[in-house]
Amino acid sequence: MRKSLWAGIAAIALFGTAALAQSPQTTPAPGKPAAATAAPAKPAAAPTTPAAAGALLDINSASKDDLGKLKGIGEARSEAIIKGRPYKGKDDLVRRKIIPQNVYDDIKDRIIAKQS
Repeated sequence: MRKSLWAGIAAIALFGTAALAQSPQTTPAPGKPAAATAAPAKPAAAPTTPAAAGALLDINSASKDDLGKLKGIGEARSEAIIKGRPYKGKDDLVRRKIIPQNVYDDIKDRIIAKQS
């Protein structure tokens, strides 16, 4: 009984090590081309935000709800951003003291100030 238990543990250890390898090493049958290796796993998707979708959020036209989804921007700051429109540049948010610098640093890569 002990011998089979240790054999099972050794098999699990070997199987676990093989499972950690990036891709299995297989040899194609003679006369057949090798199959393409599997693509590396993609990272988990980020939360759905305008920046995650590849689009920047325009602070000159975004809705209160869209602005509120940005990190550090709640209802009061969303309203202040809307009241301060139009903006010549996204850094006007800090220059006009609508949001503090640390909040701007968190969102600056997700926003834009389009000119109409």
